[in-house]
Amino acid sequence: MTPYHEDAQVALYHGDMREILPALNLQADLVVADPPYTETSLAWDRWPDGWPALAATAASSMWCFGSMRMFLQQRDDFADWKLSQDLVWEKHNGSGFARDRFRRVHETATHWYRGNWASIHHQTPRVPAQFDAKDRTVSASAARVPHTGAIGAHRYEDDGLRLARSVQRLQSVRGGLHPTEKPVLLLSKLIAYACPPGGLVLDPFAGSGSTLDAARQSGRRAIGIEADEKYCEAAARRLSALTLPAA
Repeated sequence: MTPYHEDAQVALYHGDMREILPALNLQADLVVADPPYTETSLAWDRWPDGWPALAATAASSMWCFGSMRMFLQQRDDFADWKLSQDLVWEKHNGSGFARDRFRRVHETATHWYRGNWASIHHQTPRVPAQFDAKDRTVSASAARVPHTGAIGAHRYEDDGLRLARSVQRLQSVRGGLHPTEKPVLLLSKLIAYACPPGGLVLDPFAGSGSTLDAARQSGRRAIGIEADEKYCEAAARRLSALTLPAA
């Protein structure tokens, strides 16, 4: 297998992931997938049957972008996976031209895993709190959260950070290299959560190479597969431009 593009941290392959991935025979720490949603009549918007099962042979953790309609229609293809959570990307502007529905301004990213949850890498990013609390020391005696169980008396020092929220508001990529390109900042957060530093990220629908870019900027390695040579070329140019010359 000859990569379409390769450097010290990323490799990009041209072809159908259902043919390329078995030939690579790799084990990744995380899959980040943005498959066709099959919601338009465009030629490229076709669901590659069986791809989630193939992804399960290469990793035990996966973020997958999609819509509620897509996940419900293709639910049987995710039989090898267990769902851990969903994250909403709120965009600055809507997509779609339907006049008989609410204007759609979001996409969903779902996190899936296989095996024992305790063995899956997961580290939720922490962000600055949205308020300025004067007293950073908090005490609680016999606090109760009915739906998650009891928390005993405790005391902690508030460091001003909170878990990142499950709704992420980020602008869409304007004038991107691919019509469904995702923001690098959003991808970086997903990668930081589910892939250890220095780990390997697999993107079976690489598109413009944004996931490969985000992985490399986050200190991870990445392998991408893209079926359309036009986008392979665009991704290769993007990744080449980001490669620093040797000292």
